[in-house]
Parts: sequence; C-alpha cells; structure tokens
Amino acid sequence: MEYGFLNINKPANCTSHDVVATLRKSIGIKRIGHSGTLDPFATGVLVIGINEATRLFEYLPSDKVYIANITFGTETDTNDITGKIIRESNYIPLLEEIKEKLKDLTGRIKQKPPIFSAIKINGHRAYKLARENKISEDNIDERTVEIYSIKIISYSSKDLQVEIHCSSGTYIRSIARDLGKLLNSCAVLSNLQRVNAGKFTIDNSVSLDSINKLTLKEHLISPISALQ
Repeated sequence: MEYGFLNINKPANCTSHDVVATLRKSIGIKRIGHSGTLDPFATGVLVIGINEATRLFEYLPSDKVYIANITFGTETDTNDITGKIIRESNYIPLLEEIKEKLKDLTGRIKQKPPIFSAIKINGHRAYKLARENKISEDNIDERTVEIYSIKIISYSSKDLQVEIHCSSGTYIRSIARDLGKLLNSCAVLSNLQRVNAGKFTIDNSVSLDSINKLTLKEHLISPISALQ
C-alpha cells in the first residue's frame, strides 16, 4: 500500500478540498487529507497525506512562508479581492509609514480571523453565518499567532508585496486588513502564494494534474524524510 506525502502546488480558483477530491479520482485512493487549508484564490504549497500519512500531520513542522500582495484603498467583507467592497479610502500610506506599522504586526500578536473563515462559532462555520449576515467582526474572538518576520519585497503606487513567515493558524487576510487600519486607510489581500510549509517548498512542489496512478510513487515523500 502506497503511503506518504505529496507537495502539491495548488492552482487558483479551487478549494483545498477540491484538490483532495481530484486526487482521490486520479490515483484511486480514498484515504487522502491535506494539512493547512489554502483559500480558493490562493496558490502554492499544499501538503497532502496519503493513507497512513494522514495520521502524521500533527508531527510536521507547522510554520509557513507566504508571498502576499496587499492593495491599499479598499476594504472588502472577505478581506481579499474576491469580496464585496464595504469601504474605500483615498489615503495611500507612504513606504516609511508602512515599515513602521509592520513592526506592530510582528512577533506574538493577537489576531481576529476574517468573518469569512472556517472557524466555528457555536458549532457553525463562520463563513456560513457571514453569508447570511448573522455575524460581524465583533463575534470573532482574537487568537494568538506568531509572525516571525515580514519583509517588504516591493511597493509601487498602492500595491505592497511582502514575504511573511508565520505560525500555523495565521490569517494573511487579517494581516492585510489590520495593516490598513493601523495606517488610517484600508487594505485587502490581492494575491497570495504559500512558498513554504515546514520543509515543503514551492520549488519542490508538483502540479495537481501531474499526479496519477503511474506517477504517484515517484512524487511521494516518505514520512521519515518529511519528519526529519
């Protein structure tokens, strides 16, 4: 029986569950799971467990690295570009202001997940309640996350690109939202790529359509290798 991990480069416009469903069909194995959900519009490293490896996710290093694009001047209900615009601002911050406020979002911080997220509120998924306008940001409890570093890659006009190294459970959409607020403006996450999940890197990832019954074995990563 084949077992181990796959490092899939998730394409945009599909859910993490869609990736699992596609793999179940393409390789004919039912016991498949994923670690660390990626939003549908996001791309990059999605770690997949096959058969017995699905029981080992908790032992994998859990830190993540993302390349995120943040656009100032707009806020949406989902905190990314896929949502409905709920606020706009003409104020676009200066680079030096951004550098200063990013310090407030680095380290061990309190963070509110987006209302459109998979967290549960009284047994119900937040995003389902949000779609029915039954909750607001006030209903979301803060969580402690750790942001190890935020490095600015580029800033042009109103578009900021950063590399974020963070703990598991961090919402990059929340970082975009909160940065906008700290700068007396507003902001959304306009693009997101996960480039590292523990030891799994984007450079060593494979496309979803490259995995089938014939290629599975060559792309499987052994638990021993993944856990070292």
